[in-house]
Amino acid sequence: MAVVSSAHSAIFSKTSLFHHINGFKRFSSCLPFSSSAAASLSSKKKWRQPVASSVLELGGIKIAKDDVVRDDPTNNVPDTIFSKLGMQLHRRNDHPIGILKNGIYEYFDTNYPTKFDKFDDLCPIVSVKQNFDDVLVPADHVSRSYNDTYYVDSQTVLRCHTSAHQAELLRRGHTHFLVTGDVYRRDSIDSTHYPVFHQMEGVRVFTPDIWEGSGLDPTSYAAEDLKKSLEGLARHLFGAVEMRWIDAYFPFTNPSYELEIYFKEKWMEVLGCGVMEQEILKSNGRLDSVAWAFGLGLERLAMVLFDIPDIRLFWTTDERFTSQFSEGQMGVKFKPFSKYPPCYKDMSFWINESFTENNLCEVIRGIAGDLVEEVSLIDNFTNKKGMTSHCYRIAYRSMERSLTDEEINNLQWNVREQVQKKLNVVLR
Repeated sequence: MAVVSSAHSAIFSKTSLFHHINGFKRFSSCLPFSSSAAASLSSKKKWRQPVASSVLELGGIKIAKDDVVRDDPTNNVPDTIFSKLGMQLHRRNDHPIGILKNGIYEYFDTNYPTKFDKFDDLCPIVSVKQNFDDVLVPADHVSRSYNDTYYVDSQTVLRCHTSAHQAELLRRGHTHFLVTGDVYRRDSIDSTHYPVFHQMEGVRVFTPDIWEGSGLDPTSYAAEDLKKSLEGLARHLFGAVEMRWIDAYFPFTNPSYELEIYFKEKWMEVLGCGVMEQEILKSNGRLDSVAWAFGLGLERLAMVLFDIPDIRLFWTTDERFTSQFSEGQMGVKFKPFSKYPPCYKDMSFWINESFTENNLCEVIRGIAGDLVEEVSLIDNFTNKKGMTSHCYRIAYRSMERSLTDEEINNLQWNVREQVQKKLNVVLR
């Protein structure tokens, strides 16, 4: 089920939208793009980092750079995002994201043997219908905007959540499934936000013969089973922790809940969930059924379980990070290795009506990449003429080496130049 960040106005988990293939064929809808990627199928290859690659292979389908990054007025996918498409951290068994995914698999395999089908290589390029309409996201919802979502073209996006595959899987007859994948969101820059992260969605469908005789109506039966299942998952990951359920609202579930645990002396949201809206089930051939769904952000939980302080670390290839983790070793505490200080640069400008902070962060990321640690608004005022000025503080820091003054000054100069050019603001 979908999970939402603040930018997406809270649609399942506050960290992000809404923080085995078992015989299933890849979606043909992976390809609503150019003929150069027209569906060239080949055998699955072992994961490799796509350094400066112009062609990626995902789920057996070849994707060329111009299938994702195009000179098109509706396309807002930068080169830096294309470079992340093939990395699939969730499929690396010795990476914290993959270790956590497999730990969740272990829970469901133990408690529901052979029931849950698992999907972790579905193509992240989906239609607007799959990403929004099929999970009842309203037509005017902020998450549909070009400010929040990466559009390949007007009808195609990089998925914002793993729920984009929910309807297709239901139509194909799957009744118990877990979908894990990389998802993409234009967002702010700080230690817990990154334009690419990973989600897992779980769905369980019940037919009348399952709840009849229980003495409960179908919705209550599904809700009770959902809470029991997810409380068990929380104990599996965090141990014997105190838990509480919070009533919530999501457009695709009713009733809806958030699960919180008391961990390290504070309440922490773990996931969002609920009983699936009947409209979704009926639209996908499950007329007499009820279902529950949950969604969780893997980075959010992995940062807590492994004590990882900065979300950028998940993407580093530095052996001082990667060598600390091993397959099957859940909860190994990360030992920091970077002692390099941040360097701060301020930038002030008069904004216009079209200015958004997400667009600013996108420009800065495009120049500084993972060398930018945080972008924060430190001053905001409007003068007597009605003109509004923003001052942003940019923190530059490498987790792997010291940055030179010359390098930082060049970055800041390029940032100022591109912000003025691309966002049409007036520097002060």
